[in-house]
Parts: sequence; structure tokens; C-alpha cells
Amino acid sequence: FGLSYTTFDYSNLKLSASKMKVAEKITVSFQLKNTGNVVGEEVVQLYLHDKFATVVRPVKELKDFMKIKLQPGETKMVTFIIDKEKLSFYNQNIEWIAEPGEFELMIGTSSADIRLNNVFELVN
Repeated sequence: FGLSYTTFDYSNLKLSASKMKVAEKITVSFQLKNTGNVVGEEVVQLYLHDKFATVVRPVKELKDFMKIKLQPGETKMVTFIIDKEKLSFYNQNIEWIAEPGEFELMIGTSSADIRLNNVFELVN
């Protein structure tokens, strides 16, 4: 798992919008704090779940990640961008599409350790 000698706190998850059109983007931001006594690096991961797709989709699909180095007690605002490409998949006709619907967003250290989550909707 790439365990560290320090601990991290995830907080203040914010989405720039709760609904997005296909041509738009949503900015996801949160605070990451090194709560330990030594310098540490954390790999923060963004997962998405398409709740109502016409084909079966993964429950947690890794869409982005970032390695962040923090000094003891340091806090950093981490930002991810969600666009049409991150929401697209191949349908049963082998077409690369993004279907309108609700998506669950999850942030964590791994798929087994989700620290923050929220939902947003892709609309026409």
C-alpha cells in the first residue's frame, strides 16, 4: 500500500457545481493535511461510479491521482477536474459516449480507503 511514517487528514470536499453539461467541467477540491510529525507523501486518488449507465460500469473506477508531499502540519488544497472524457465509456454499440445521469465521486488513499465522497449529475 506504500504506507507512510505519518498520517493524513482529508477534509472540506467542494464541487464547483452539482450539475454539469457535457461541454462543461466540474472542479473538485479538498484539503489534505499532514497530521503527523514527519515529512510525508500521499497519493490521493479520484474514483467515479456511474450509477445509472445503460451497460454495467465499475463500482469504483480510478479516474485521476496525484502524489502530494507535505511537511508536518502542512495543509494543501488539492484540485481535480472532471470533464466529459472522465465520464465517457464504450456503450454496447462500441460508441465512446457520456450518458446523462448521477455519478458518485470518491476521494481516498486507495479503493479500499475512501475518505470523502459526494454526488453530481451530468445533464443534457
